[in-house]
Amino acid sequence: MTAANPLRDPAWRCEPAPAEVLDFHRRLPGYAPTPLTELPELAAAAGVARVYAKDESTRLGLPAFKALGASWAIHRALRARRGAGQATIVTATDGNHGRAVARFARQFGHRAAVYVPDGVHPAAVRAIRDEGADVTHVPGDYDTAVAAASAATAGRDGGDRLLVQDMAWDGYEDVPGWIVDGYSTLFAELPVRPDLVVVPAGVGSLLQAALTHYRSRTAEPGTAVVSVEPDSAACVLASVAAGHPVTVATGTTSMAGLNCGTVSSLAWPYIRGGLDACTTVTDAQAAAAMRDLSAHGVDAGPCGAAPLAALRSLRAAPDSTVVLLVTEGRAANAH
Repeated sequence: MTAANPLRDPAWRCEPAPAEVLDFHRRLPGYAPTPLTELPELAAAAGVARVYAKDESTRLGLPAFKALGASWAIHRALRARRGAGQATIVTATDGNHGRAVARFARQFGHRAAVYVPDGVHPAAVRAIRDEGADVTHVPGDYDTAVAAASAATAGRDGGDRLLVQDMAWDGYEDVPGWIVDGYSTLFAELPVRPDLVVVPAGVGSLLQAALTHYRSRTAEPGTAVVSVEPDSAACVLASVAAGHPVTVATGTTSMAGLNCGTVSSLAWPYIRGGLDACTTVTDAQAAAAMRDLSAHGVDAGPCGAAPLAALRSLRAAPDSTVVLLVTEGRAANAH
């Protein structure tokens, strides 16, 4: 399903992401820009001029883009905290974000406590534990796990337990904003200016980063931004249709990293004014796109393949240059 955003304001602009984020990431061990792979056969099949895949399957030694947001947000949260000594970095996750938080908490000399909802594969839980984190299973969905992680840090004014969550709500906006800023590195690395970029949307943080990049006061105009979600967890689509953020019931999907029922309150103003259209795809469509990307040398998990599945339902101009954000490799989505 594809729906144009009736709230789109062509005049809407925002401030650009901080320039210091890219410099920070460049100083991290193992940093390198992730590949941008041109896919001429898939472009021809989609009826467009060029298709590129931004392949995040090897980002900073992890199989997903989440490393960018987690590393920068933990850095900023530690810098801002009141306390001293070792801290515990707390988060909820459906997989990749929690593993990234655990990795960089350990790398920066701190502990991690990660809350996981129902439906997270045991191999994904093991990967988080292997990073040194304490993992707590929370019966219920992703939003329930977020509430549990938030409760675990309530009243911790001394800074010994820091919540680093990639979803914003009233009163909790600084850290999710830093996570979004962290994702700006992905876009700063792009050597092409696309006519269309297709972005997987869970709670909307990566989508916010894309909109910040392409709708900032300093950006060159002309890039359309389209979101893609599982048809069983389409909170962005539902919110755009309603004209305000709504929570949707989520089901089971192979696109586990996108199985989110509520849009981040921080992302919503960007989505409302800056997003061009929303799409949804089925698990079967994502699986077919995953196989096709693999056949062309791009390692994509279901979430990472969702943009190609979405492109196949879009009516892009024949002379378009399209960038697909392949946000994760197969290793990020255990089965």
